[in-house]
Amino acid sequence: MSSIVAPEAPAGSSRGFRFAMLLPGGLVTFFLILFALGLVLFLALRGNDGSLLGAGFTAGNFITVVSDPLYWTVTLRSLVIAGLVTLATVVTAYPVAYYLAFHAGRRRSLLLFLVTLPFWTSYLLRVFAWKIVLAYNGVLNSALIESGIWSEPTLAFLNTPAAVVVTLAHAYAPFAILPIYVALDTTPKSLLEAASDLGARPFTAFRRVVLPNSMPGVLAAALVVFVPTVGDYVTPAMVGGPASTMIGTLIQSQFGKANDWPFGAALSVCVMLVILCVVLVARGADRKFGSRT
Repeated sequence: MSSIVAPEAPAGSSRGFRFAMLLPGGLVTFFLILFALGLVLFLALRGNDGSLLGAGFTAGNFITVVSDPLYWTVTLRSLVIAGLVTLATVVTAYPVAYYLAFHAGRRRSLLLFLVTLPFWTSYLLRVFAWKIVLAYNGVLNSALIESGIWSEPTLAFLNTPAAVVVTLAHAYAPFAILPIYVALDTTPKSLLEAASDLGARPFTAFRRVVLPNSMPGVLAAALVVFVPTVGDYVTPAMVGGPASTMIGTLIQSQFGKANDWPFGAALSVCVMLVILCVVLVARGADRKFGSRT
């Protein structure tokens, strides 16, 4: 009985097919990432003369960023707020992801749909909703007055760093739930069964098996939340006050009202370097947890 061997495709056509498949992604990577980053770095080294690309080359923009304590203060505040948002988001997202992975059962598809439902609405709409909730005559103040807890409205909710943290944590909650859920769902069930057979109690099994295996998802969720919140400027402008000014607000003002694109680009480069350091630390922690598991 003779076997039929399929003819091999020519090497040239195979290389052409791979090139055609990689070309769109390569163009997007070059123009939207590498070219954009290169343009920002180019602008950061230019002097501001009112033109679009500036004039001459100078390191004065970076010297101003490093020497002026204002930018250190705002950058530190941005890191603290982003860190609090990340902590609040991950802590609240983990129980939801745990329930989806181990206890949702037939309701899992519906619950996952509900988790992703906020993606269907505008980000600005969700921020406006929180502004209505936290306003002086908003939902929260009205509920507290109706329940008799307070006798009059208060300004303690809106235009505060806490309002920025709560709003951003709610906005980025789905981004934290999904990677943690994936990490939990891929945890080998055989490990849990082995822990149970060896007499481990539920909390011990969670601490020794589930939590270490889910740490890559937790770190991924933390990065997904932390990186965009550091540079956020819409939420602090809408629900935060002067004490909630973040570095993204200063960058936006340089590209907007101040019309100083080179200095705004220098601020952006400095923020990217800070975020890069955080990403490298998180990557090292991910490798550490990966080697343990």
